[in-house]
Amino acid sequence: MDSITLENFRCFRERQTAHLAPLTLLVGENSTGKTSFMALIRALWDIAYEHEIPDFKEEPYDLGSYEEIVHHRGARGGRAKTFEAGFNVSPSLKPNGQSYCFEVTFGKTGTAPIPVGARLAREGGWIEVLFERNYHCQVSFGTPRGAWRLKTPYIRRVRLDAYDDRISVFFSIPRILKEFIDRRNIELITPQGSSSPTDEDFDLIEQLNLTLDRDSYRYREETPPYASAPVRSYPRRTYDPTRLIRDAEGVFVPMYLANMYFSDQNGWARLRKALENFGRDAGLFDEISIRPLGKKDSEPFQVQVRKFGRRLKGPQRNLVDVGYGVSQVLPVITELLSREAPSLFLLQQPEVHLHPSAQAALGSLFCQVAGPERQLIVETHSDHLLDRVRMDVRDEETKLKPEDVSVLYFEREDLDVHIHSLRFDEQGNVLDAPPGYRQFFMEEMRRSLWKR
Repeated sequence: MDSITLENFRCFRERQTAHLAPLTLLVGENSTGKTSFMALIRALWDIAYEHEIPDFKEEPYDLGSYEEIVHHRGARGGRAKTFEAGFNVSPSLKPNGQSYCFEVTFGKTGTAPIPVGARLAREGGWIEVLFERNYHCQVSFGTPRGAWRLKTPYIRRVRLDAYDDRISVFFSIPRILKEFIDRRNIELITPQGSSSPTDEDFDLIEQLNLTLDRDSYRYREETPPYASAPVRSYPRRTYDPTRLIRDAEGVFVPMYLANMYFSDQNGWARLRKALENFGRDAGLFDEISIRPLGKKDSEPFQVQVRKFGRRLKGPQRNLVDVGYGVSQVLPVITELLSREAPSLFLLQQPEVHLHPSAQAALGSLFCQVAGPERQLIVETHSDHLLDRVRMDVRDEETKLKPEDVSVLYFEREDLDVHIHSLRFDEQGNVLDAPPGYRQFFMEEMRRSLWKR
């Protein structure tokens, strides 16, 4: 994804587009919609690539019911009837791929938001499905030569409460169209100004079903996007082996490390080296190890870390006996450095409980990991992390170029929030910043220099 468009979603009333990059940092005051923005990205992913109705209450996000999700200005402002969201993919993020745009309109059934319309566009061709209350869906499509709408009887009925049908119908429309086209058994409503579609028009529309299918197949073979909780799990002195089930708080990470230790020595050696490299850069630990408390992998174990002195190695320390920041960052860096790492990360405040020097090291790690095949979207309140990213890009300490980093500044404007897409130049300067960006920090600096 290289941009997100949204309208009437929570605190975002106006239609606006936020530009993403391999590494995107979300900054701004509290309660300006940064977490909601990440929840929306995952919801769009679920629809487009998993072909599932998104759950806006799935951990680590809980956006509530439809009434809490759709934009509401209060009092006479009223509540919007629908909200819209979409994303664009271009070859800038997928060098071997094709550009396309996918948009969804959400309405209400019961207390939950569900898709009431979807649109897919690519290279001048587009197809749109609107689900109607009379249990039919209306299908329109177009090319640069014109736009057409299918007559309703040719589209199967869809129960309003059959959520999965809405998704399956949308992604089967191109195939259904192809069947009608092959049989030349299709009746269209042709708006004034449009001529009848040609074989070239039909060929362009037929290609639409391949656009998302390719990415859907690819992403279904991978690990799902990793969405971290703002606070990770508490460390334990002793862990009992359990099933490996990924979770937002990283409860599974110690078991994952132990499983690597017992069953994949080569994989464990590679991951351990990567973790220790970061640990040294961040000043957190020089060595990490698994201490079995028995002879079998089914018996309890401990996670230990160690710091080195100038001449001697320090003692092994249990994870609960070192700074809380170590256990808080361990799930994040393990996910980032594991060989099963997903192609999309949604990280909430990964710097929590870390010293500024460790926060900066985390910024360097993000620069090392992010790229065309791995996209990181990070909510942060750390200037140290942001500045390290800026300097690493400027000093060419990373493969990332200035255009590979986006900073989204969420600014409250009255009762709404506006997203500003900022970028870096080759000197590391922030471009396109609004007047309010960093105003608080400048006022604090001014106060520290001159007594009132």
